[in-house]
Amino acid sequence: MSQKEAHDQGLFSDGQQASFRPIQVYSNYIEAHIALGRLQEEGVSCWLKDENTVTINPIWTSAVGGIKLMVAQVQVARAIEILDSVARVQQEANACPQCGSLNVMLVSTPRKAVNWFSSLLGFFLGDLAVGAHKVNHCFHCGAEFNPSSFSTP
Repeated sequence: MSQKEAHDQGLFSDGQQASFRPIQVYSNYIEAHIALGRLQEEGVSCWLKDENTVTINPIWTSAVGGIKLMVAQVQVARAIEILDSVARVQQEANACPQCGSLNVMLVSTPRKAVNWFSSLLGFFLGDLAVGAHKVNHCFHCGAEFNPSSFSTP
């Protein structure tokens, strides 16, 4: 077996099975795959646990504990370092334009009149799906602004 095949199967060079542990949990398969791809690009042996269950039946996300990013025990420190650097880049890209704070989070805002109007219209027309308006909210100064194009690690 080649070294690449052993790496892909989570085996050590001597053929023993690597032990894996979860380092991150996601409720959304898109974010999970982005993180998975980033780690695999860096040569980290990893896989997603419970991805199919959560993707097929999202209502079970809490029951199964989300999509777990499993990493070989020997590579956990490196994987956490890689994901932390990606998170820092994302955080810096979404700094508050008012005060420069990095304490910013993407939130749904129901405060706009159009959101309430579309909810009522959807209710009366039988369409219960309401598109939420998402904005970045600065917890330092309270400013709200549109997300940048780079909003996911």
